[in-house]
Amino acid sequence: MLAVVGTIPEQDFPLWAGEVQLEKDRILVGERRVPVNRGTPALLAAAIKAGETLGLHPPFGYLVGDIGLGDGSRRLYDHLVKNFPRSYFSVITFHYLQPDVDWHNRVLFAIEEMSPRPTLIADAGFMYAAKMSGQAEAYELFTPDAGELAFLADEKAPHPFYTRGFILHDENRIADLIMGAYDHKNAARYLLVKGNQDHVASRGGVHALIDNPVEEALEAMGGTGDTLTGIVSALIASGMETLEAAIMGARINRLAGHYAKPSPASQVMEMITHIPRAMEEVLENRREKT
Repeated sequence: MLAVVGTIPEQDFPLWAGEVQLEKDRILVGERRVPVNRGTPALLAAAIKAGETLGLHPPFGYLVGDIGLGDGSRRLYDHLVKNFPRSYFSVITFHYLQPDVDWHNRVLFAIEEMSPRPTLIADAGFMYAAKMSGQAEAYELFTPDAGELAFLADEKAPHPFYTRGFILHDENRIADLIMGAYDHKNAARYLLVKGNQDHVASRGGVHALIDNPVEEALEAMGGTGDTLTGIVSALIASGMETLEAAIMGARINRLAGHYAKPSPASQVMEMITHIPRAMEEVLENRREKT
């Protein structure tokens, strides 16, 4: 079963641990309906849609409200430390949480008590904490964008704000940054670098570049990186090997965006509704080749 850990940008949103459902353009968290626009709600909505096609149970959400002050994140960290050792999940995806090295390490220690140990995926704030703690290699997959990758590749930067020499949107350096992240032991076993071209890599180098189909309007749509992480999380939870899941997920995410026929005014939920169609097409092509 897949678990997703993240925050909701609402100050009064309570700590929640339980299955998350999707109803139209809202995720259902207990009795609350949360709009799907970007962030953890978009990741969850994409994972739910992908999971439906794969025959998976809805993901288990560990969620809390946090508007950037960190109080909600600390409450959620504490809950995870107390409850993970007696929980079972095959995959845990960590998303938006305020980076905190001490709390990150406590959560990782709690995960080591789980049997069997789950596959760990990290994006956004939790990926920062993993790098800052020196524990990046405990993870199976990181899903950074180009700016986040530059932080992983910088062995001295204590925080993404202080990353050296990164020029926004300069994707020509991606391969070098990937190798820098691995050289400094700041990368997970696999990297899925999101951008105009999606790069799937490991310490052995870049395994795949996914750049089709191209929809220019998607560049202005917030949340498409979150949906990609959600799709890949569901694929890995279904039993697919990580490398293949990352490549398939990137193709599915792009194809869903293509089917949505986006405009600059489009919202990410319009793309999410096309995930089942895109997934069926990509997986059918996979079956035909095997």
